[in-house]
Amino acid sequence: MRILIKNATLVNENQIFKSDLLIENDLIKEITDNISGETVDKVIDVEGKYLLPGIIDDQVHFREPGLTWKGDIESESRAAIAGGITSFIEQPNTVPNAVTQELLEEKYKIAAKNSYANYSFMMGGTNDNLEELLKTNPRNVAGIKLFLGSSTGNMLVDNPETLEKIFSNVKLLIAVHCEDEATIKANLEKAKEKYGEEIPVEMHPIIRSTESCYISSSKAIELAKKTGARLHVFHLSTAMEMDLFQNDIPLKEKKITAEVCVHHLTFSDKDYAEKGNLIKWNPAIKTQKEQDQLWEALLDDRIDIVATDHAPHTLEEKSKKYLDAPSGGPLVQHALNQMLEHYKNGKISLEKLVQKMCHNPAILFEIEMRGFIKEGFKADLVLVDLNEKYTVSKDNILAKCGWSPFEGKTFHSKVTHTFVNGNLVFENGNITSEKFGERLLFER
Repeated sequence: MRILIKNATLVNENQIFKSDLLIENDLIKEITDNISGETVDKVIDVEGKYLLPGIIDDQVHFREPGLTWKGDIESESRAAIAGGITSFIEQPNTVPNAVTQELLEEKYKIAAKNSYANYSFMMGGTNDNLEELLKTNPRNVAGIKLFLGSSTGNMLVDNPETLEKIFSNVKLLIAVHCEDEATIKANLEKAKEKYGEEIPVEMHPIIRSTESCYISSSKAIELAKKTGARLHVFHLSTAMEMDLFQNDIPLKEKKITAEVCVHHLTFSDKDYAEKGNLIKWNPAIKTQKEQDQLWEALLDDRIDIVATDHAPHTLEEKSKKYLDAPSGGPLVQHALNQMLEHYKNGKISLEKLVQKMCHNPAILFEIEMRGFIKEGFKADLVLVDLNEKYTVSKDNILAKCGWSPFEGKTFHSKVTHTFVNGNLVFENGNITSEKFGERLLFER
């Protein structure tokens, strides 16, 4: 197949410029003005629309296997491509946890059949699986994931000796969820003393406090510096943590990197009154002041990546009282929309948005042939109309759980087309029945 995209406004490598783009099979063949359409199979004139590299989401929970009433690889990757996300990295806290090579490969087999988007899966660390971690193939697995705060099953890694062994011996990127379990437990007990079993959700950022995040992330960074490990800290949520990260060296040279999520850049503790458990995430959404500092660190490059931490639960689960309601929510379909809303509001430039959601994930994880609009790269692309409104409603939410924290919101930009490996998989609300997602490969 040869597909010609005419009159696009490209956003790539800190430039915005008009051009045509030719896709041949799964690759970007040519980027230049006035490409002839005589020998192509399809011409798409996109005058006025912006062409971005496909979004790479480095942290999702698609719930398969074992938790598929909440979501599965097919349903959530379908929602992802509708939101312009063409590649995702999924986390190991499914059931069973992906903590052996055999269990990890089972997830890849499912994705090979069912994923609309390109995929990779993190190998999960525990207190007793170092040998399994060391078997992980750096060529076709994104990295190792460690939960330093509570998680599903046996995935809390809280033994200091084990942690040091993992950091000292694993050569792959180690991604961490940083919250200090002892601090959280102490804060929870205080809340129970005050409120009993009826703790209000507004207490969430006080229970899962700024201090709990800082204690954990600072220890992880100290250990990474001691051992030389390649560390990536997921979903930062506090101003205090920002001083732990550098912006004075190129991303390719950083050994310690950082991510922030769309919800921490969008909601604050004032939104709990309206949204309740729908915005209950771990780490917790905190104050506006904390959010302002996250934005500052994102824009000055102490924070390297914007992701979703897409983690769906059913409305029934989310409707339970605070102590019983799970943390997490669906975001892949609306993450780019919301970041474009921040662009419209003057928070971030289009060039910086593309850097943080497309280029940097590819650089940081060393993903092969993706994340940029370049000749010879995979044709993972997303077209957006910056002048078309789009209101989120029950009938257009694609996540299996059927709700969104953005339900009822009108965005002022819209994803119109998504290409995965050269295939037009989403066009003006219509999704192809075929799946073209591929296993991500890494240049390591």
